[in-house]
Amino acid sequence: MKKFIETLKNIWSITELRNRILFTVFILAVFRFGSFVVLPGVNPEALAAAASQRGANDILGLINAFTGGAFNNAAVFALGIMPYITASIIIQLLGFAVPYFQRLQQKEGESGRKKINQITRFLTVLITLVQGGGYLLMIKSTPGAVDATLNPSIFWFSNLIILSTGTVFAMWLGEKITDRGIGNGISLLIMAGIIATLPRAFFAELQTQLNQTSIIVFILELVVLFIVVLASVLIVQGVRKIPIQFAKRMVGRSSGNIPVSGARDYIPLKVNAAGVMPIIFAQAIMFLPGSIAGFFSEEAANTGLLLQLQNWKSLPYNIIFFFLVVIFTYVYTALLVNPQQYAEYLKRQNAFIPGIKPGKSTQDFIDNLTTRVTLPGSIFLGLISIFPALVGGFGVNDAFAIFFGGTSLLIMVGVVLDTLQQVESHLLMRKYDGLVKSGRLKGRSGMQPIGTNM
Repeated sequence: MKKFIETLKNIWSITELRNRILFTVFILAVFRFGSFVVLPGVNPEALAAAASQRGANDILGLINAFTGGAFNNAAVFALGIMPYITASIIIQLLGFAVPYFQRLQQKEGESGRKKINQITRFLTVLITLVQGGGYLLMIKSTPGAVDATLNPSIFWFSNLIILSTGTVFAMWLGEKITDRGIGNGISLLIMAGIIATLPRAFFAELQTQLNQTSIIVFILELVVLFIVVLASVLIVQGVRKIPIQFAKRMVGRSSGNIPVSGARDYIPLKVNAAGVMPIIFAQAIMFLPGSIAGFFSEEAANTGLLLQLQNWKSLPYNIIFFFLVVIFTYVYTALLVNPQQYAEYLKRQNAFIPGIKPGKSTQDFIDNLTTRVTLPGSIFLGLISIFPALVGGFGVNDAFAIFFGGTSLLIMVGVVLDTLQQVESHLLMRKYDGLVKSGRLKGRSGMQPIGTNM
């Protein structure tokens, strides 16, 4: 405890780090304040009543969790930063398929990144207009949610502008945190929204367990959550190091050259290179049965396999969800990790993997090793994705169960590790002890932060 207090004092004594932390806290407070400013002409109580009848893990519940309750509050930040995340994912996928975006990302350096950021911002506005229209349509269809005396044209036009402005402002707040604060701003805004729903879910589960069973069951739940978080940290930090060696070089004059052994280094292959993206893609696929059910009669939609695929706790849903996550992990890792680029880079640097011939043999070796390393990572992501359903089946309430896995847990773990790594860097630069007694936080250099472009 004394060591921890001393570390906090060291953090506070570094003026730049203290200012960055205070600035980040201030921006997060502004973001949370906007989550309670309600759109004009909207009754949030009616929306909350309608939301209470939905599951906590459906698509609307997931969006509400990411926005910290702003979605159900009909706030100016109701869409949060999600349109920007969608735009970033689209641009990133285009970078794998469209030569123009590949050139911007890989060959044009800083100017290319600026162009990509500008395109992402414009695409964010377009997506916000589309999603904002759908959100207002949902509000309009909710009984008692809209003031009947308000002119419909004014309601649509004004609130669509406010929602778009709110998303652009949230995007600007995230960029300011990245520039002047600590950590990745977009990721921190998402984490702030997720954590904002944690206290209510925590105390609701505590009250439920005290009323139904005992405090022992609740303590066991916390122990399980702690173990899952530790496992998530291990998988996020885990790397497979491929040793490489640079060729020998000659030192001295031509008449007496002395051969010097080449330096040794390694290529880090992330166990979970795909991050949370496979779960997001698989979750999007699993929302399709609910959309398809809308085209059938109520009797047909509520029978058979279609009904089970709309229940996130059912066995068929979780089996399909698990395998989709595993498949998408391999697909997304294949897009991110390019063995051919690794082999070409090693050849240009006059380096090689010991025991492996340069060129095609090196490419095949990295490809095979990536495939093997991805297997445990994909299985872990699959288990993490269905773990909320497992704990929910044991009586944990839905709102608290989502923190036992899925995108919520992985985002929180990844963002916290990334932020702590930056704090650690500031401490070590000024010759203070780091946040851990032995070793150092590895950060996530091989894992792209949310909302950034490669």
